[in-house]
Amino acid sequence: MTQPLISLPHVTGHVRRGRMATPTNKKLYNRVKNEAKRKFKTWPSAYASAWLVKTYKARGGKYSGSTKNKVKSRTT
Repeated sequence: MTQPLISLPHVTGHVRRGRMATPTNKKLYNRVKNEAKRKFKTWPSAYASAWLVKTYKARGGKYSGSTKNKVKSRTT
């Protein structure tokens, strides 16, 4: 199963090529998503989406997908 390419030039002014990260624990993700929909008046919104990701990760959720754009931490 492949994900569609992301293309939102009308929102961002540019086209982003790549795939979205996929939650590895769908059941947990859907539970947190339903909580976000109840908590926030407007769905989808940047605040609600940020809360969803933060809460999903805090509860142990992880995402699968490309890691080539991640910033590596420096250890000195």
